[in-house]
Amino acid sequence: MAFCYGAPRMPELRRDPVVDRWVIIAPERADRPNALIRDFQLPDDEDGCPFCPGNEFLTPPEIAALREQGRWTWRIVPNRYPALRTEERMSRKGIGLYDRVAGVGAHEVIIETDSHKQPLHELPLPRISSVLRAVQDRILDLSRDVRLRSIVFFKNSGAIAGGSLSHAHSQLLALPIVPLELQRELEGARRHFEARERCIYCDVLDQEIGDRSRLVLETDLCVVLAPYAARTPFELLVLPREHRSAFERSSAEELSALASALRTALRKLDLALDRPAYNLYLHTLPLREPPSDSFHFHLEIKPVLTLQGGFEWSTGYSVNPTPPEEAAAFLRQTEA
Repeated sequence: MAFCYGAPRMPELRRDPVVDRWVIIAPERADRPNALIRDFQLPDDEDGCPFCPGNEFLTPPEIAALREQGRWTWRIVPNRYPALRTEERMSRKGIGLYDRVAGVGAHEVIIETDSHKQPLHELPLPRISSVLRAVQDRILDLSRDVRLRSIVFFKNSGAIAGGSLSHAHSQLLALPIVPLELQRELEGARRHFEARERCIYCDVLDQEIGDRSRLVLETDLCVVLAPYAARTPFELLVLPREHRSAFERSSAEELSALASALRTALRKLDLALDRPAYNLYLHTLPLREPPSDSFHFHLEIKPVLTLQGGFEWSTGYSVNPTPPEEAAAFLRQTEA
């Protein structure tokens, strides 16, 4: 791909001065598979897959791995096409009315399984728990870098959801800023707490467990529900029942319960919607913040069943053709 003269060669963050929205400009990611998607098909060559056993030389040196009987079951490696880099020097600069921050951060890939054909939700429960513990460990490790302010853990499954390889994997992106979407959640939760002295997510749990029309599944430690104002069809929210503001402070028992709820939710979506592409991501407290009485960490799952059009882009409003009550009822009756 050709670059125009004056375009950045290294990653950087740029702020839109009108809406206070940051964008990562990452030229290196133009070289990754399916950087510009045209046909929504992922390459599925197992022999040439960089995430398969025997092809470890195709990835950067691993950061962490779990090995059993001489074979790894998951690996964490730096992203070969990073959006941000730890070796960048922290700098902030104003260019007229524009603000720019050096592309400081970390971008890692969690290869969730050694099996090319096995999706996350088909792994044994202890394996999924182990992957979540690995994410927890990486968040704690990255939080020691005081330049970094937040962590985004996410999974793009399927080309239309932003995936570039079919082998099951997720990603960690450490940022020198707090993303706008997380800021909005933190501020909304804070306003609710100041007015009522209660966590809004705990209030949502109480109401949804009582109402049950949008409840998909519940266990002693976790709840999966379709949000009241779901932005997309079959959007799901996964919440721990006990108040917990930071994912990385979850106990082993809580992580196991979260893994079980996540596996069941993904299985239900897989069966009910015939293997949809989806996005999965974590919202947790910014790094190094003390426990919060107002915020409650959660996972969000968004199957990609519709695409945004001109109305959505121009207004910021979502149009969801599937009421969350109908989605929840359909998933409740889907055996997983």
